[in-house]
Amino acid sequence: MNKNTSHSSIAMRRCALALALAIGLPAGAALAQGAPQSVTAQRVDVVQLATGYRASKLIGADVFNNDKDKIGTVDDVIVSTDQQPYAIVSVGGFLGMGTRLVAVPFKQLKVADKRLHMDGATKESLKALAEFRYAKD
Repeated sequence: MNKNTSHSSIAMRRCALALALAIGLPAGAALAQGAPQSVTAQRVDVVQLATGYRASKLIGADVFNNDKDKIGTVDDVIVSTDQQPYAIVSVGGFLGMGTRLVAVPFKQLKVADKRLHMDGATKESLKALAEFRYAKD
């Protein structure tokens, strides 16, 4: 690369940077105006939180009852509009055919021996729950 091309390239980069800053700064200032916002921060014990249950690890986990029978599989975890977590459990079927999705309040699930348990539940009692269907986007 010769000297003129190098100086030209640097000049173009500086011009592009100046243009980006000139366009970006006024837009940022305009967005900053308006009603003041208040954010209430709450301290979280991140060490304790890190030992909790990740949705990515819960999805696909089997659910067992008191008799150690597999009664379903977690298909999804959903937080309702009132901020309550629910496990969407797949019940019955074989190889994905004939399965039924039901919503179970997450607090009804217990974790013991690295497994999800639902005390007093059976496949039949879960199948008797209202069928869960995802809302259309």
